[in-house]
Amino acid sequence: MTYFLTAALYKFVELSDFAELREPIFACCNENQVKGTILLAKEGINGTIAGPPEGVYAVLEYLRRDPRLADLTHKESFSQKPPFYRMKVRLKREIVTMGVPDINPTQMAGKYVKPDEWNQLLDDPDVVVVDVRNDYEVAIGTFKGAINPNTKSFSELPEWVQQEAALRDKPKVAMFCTGGIRCEKSTAFLRSQGFNEVYHLEGGILKYLETVPESESRWEGECFVFDERVSVGHGLKPGAYELCRACRQPISQEDKASELFVLGVSCPHCYDSKTPERKKAFSERQRQIELAKSRKQVHIGVSYDVKEKSNQ
Repeated sequence: MTYFLTAALYKFVELSDFAELREPIFACCNENQVKGTILLAKEGINGTIAGPPEGVYAVLEYLRRDPRLADLTHKESFSQKPPFYRMKVRLKREIVTMGVPDINPTQMAGKYVKPDEWNQLLDDPDVVVVDVRNDYEVAIGTFKGAINPNTKSFSELPEWVQQEAALRDKPKVAMFCTGGIRCEKSTAFLRSQGFNEVYHLEGGILKYLETVPESESRWEGECFVFDERVSVGHGLKPGAYELCRACRQPISQEDKASELFVLGVSCPHCYDSKTPERKKAFSERQRQIELAKSRKQVHIGVSYDVKEKSNQ
């Protein structure tokens, strides 16, 4: 049986020549049959890639040949189906979009808390815990007692921070996200706003689910991931959620039982927001997907493009 290795990676580091790195990285990924998305910006690199294990390791080795990326870390998981069907290397202003200039996580990020020490921090009565992910991610799983900012994109977080009184109720703030990248930037922003004791979960939720035994875990639900697995649980095992191909939100079995769910066309989250024309287009796309399946082919339209705002 063929297994695909997924590697999630990021590093905040000065890459003044980031545009020149695009083509060589793309070529290396293609040569090694690796798919996914890598974002490059002056502030660093961020991405999730997948493919044959030897291919993924070859790409990681290539990236680490750059002295600036020599200590690039990554998180691994395996699946029986390819998580991606395309390879994209994109140039961005930010590797995770906050939209606030002069935030430098390499100098200003909060204190790392290792996964095996996170539960102890959660029990600290002087800590406010914040889930910095977007609302649809929080909806399927989070740490009990964490504040949900109810943001639809990461760029909304700064305004929430400036207005949220609960952040100032206690002397410490602890933040967490999927893989750690949004936390590095959000804690750096908090420190720029005068917060002194700021912490974040090292390696994010994924590292916590990978390393902390389920019997000791404080995590409730599943963790949304930005690839074809859609969600993972403890041990990074694939979860029970699927993806609505119309709105790209995770859907449960209960959602699929709704009369508003039409495979590939709509779900309870988006039924009322899609025009008849869009639904017709989605219906035709789904027909093409089914035709491809009947021919035992992969329809590229089924893949989920990793969004810049999300990756980690």
